[in-house]
Amino acid sequence: MPDRPVVTRIAPSPTGAMHIGTARTALFNWLYAKHTGGKFLLRIEDTDRERSTEAAVQVIFDGLAWLGLTPDDEPVFQFARAERHVLAAQELLAKGNAYRCYMSVEETTAEREIARAEGRAIRSPWRDADANVNDRPHVIRFKSPQEGETVICDKVKGDVTFQNKDLDDLILLRTDGTPTYNLAVIVDDHEMGITHVIRGDDHLNNAARQTQIYEALGWEVPVWAHLPMINGPDGKKLSKRHGAQAVSEFDEMGYLPEAMRNYLARLGWGHGNDEIFTDEQAASWFELEDVVGAPARLDWDKLNHLNNHYIRQAEIGRLADLVTKIHVSRDFPLHDGDQDILLRTIPLVRDGAKTMPELADATVFALKRRPLELTDKIKGMLNEETRARLGRLRQALGAQLAWEVSDLEAALRGFAESEGVGMGKFGPALRGVLSGGSPAPDLAGALVSLGKPESLGRLDDALSQAA
Repeated sequence: MPDRPVVTRIAPSPTGAMHIGTARTALFNWLYAKHTGGKFLLRIEDTDRERSTEAAVQVIFDGLAWLGLTPDDEPVFQFARAERHVLAAQELLAKGNAYRCYMSVEETTAEREIARAEGRAIRSPWRDADANVNDRPHVIRFKSPQEGETVICDKVKGDVTFQNKDLDDLILLRTDGTPTYNLAVIVDDHEMGITHVIRGDDHLNNAARQTQIYEALGWEVPVWAHLPMINGPDGKKLSKRHGAQAVSEFDEMGYLPEAMRNYLARLGWGHGNDEIFTDEQAASWFELEDVVGAPARLDWDKLNHLNNHYIRQAEIGRLADLVTKIHVSRDFPLHDGDQDILLRTIPLVRDGAKTMPELADATVFALKRRPLELTDKIKGMLNEETRARLGRLRQALGAQLAWEVSDLEAALRGFAESEGVGMGKFGPALRGVLSGGSPAPDLAGALVSLGKPESLGRLDDALSQAA
């Protein structure tokens, strides 16, 4: 192939949710384009008119936008290009590389059974007939070579050889004149200037047939790279029993897009022992030859580990906005000033959060409104001795001027020493009073999160209740 700018593409059909496999394919196309200084394009293969709704197309746009994989040009819609696909079929007819086939459905079925029994591809009796004057309903078939072999030089699979006798004559145009997938995709890839076709290995057999059609049209064959599938954690085909399959589901489950990009990049590709890397590093390192040919496995533990890393690295204001959306979706009551509470709380609780819902759960204690409803367990801790001790602690905290974690840790330790007891004598009760039984960080962190007035107010509320 002459040295020309690399152009890759993702070409999903708008027929449902964007699967994680499609997302990984999009990412690899995007990375390779970035790696080579090329272009990453999007084509919507919307020829299934019943399923290709506006909403289904929007799912693709939303999925790519969430992942942060922005195409370099406006999307191409395949259905709108049908006339150009037909012209390519007519060109093949004129060159003698295609023919009109008048076989009925029944005749085609019978021939398929005979061909299967004889271990060959089906062949139409119209292949070499002079049938151009027949007005009966017919399809246009590609006249594929019957001898020799077609070799696919695949960047992932290596050289894959197909015997031409095993490849049937593909239908290019249906009886109603509409183009089939294998014709449309070739014409579109050629005219979009696609240099590298990076897609799932379920298309490997198509590559042999498409190569023949490229050559028959006199067009340059793109570089092929067929990616292995993504299996579930058990090594079997990914299904609903393994959890999320669609990009939107990973979003809803609280995974950050940068974590998904990092994780998907590691599903079938890697750079030494590097597990965590930036987009810039991935693009710098990415080579198609480094893609592993064996299927990858979805590993929830690794994904959670990565997501935790990116939660800990994320800007606090962004996390606060995401947590707010989660609380709103749960109908959790929010009030003026809660954004400030989240900005104080999130840095203290995010280290333990694997997903955004977990982070949202960890902020609930700080957003509760006084007076808190204490559980029976917390009330049981507030015996006379503990109440008296918490009263003295309340006075000590009221006199505390510095309200930072390190200062409060020192104050709590000093109070325990002055009381001649360990933290276990009042710590659990203090945690319960401050959190109302919800998950909360360590005591000093909880106090900082709540702020001094709220912390003292919650202590006052608890101490004023009957034992």
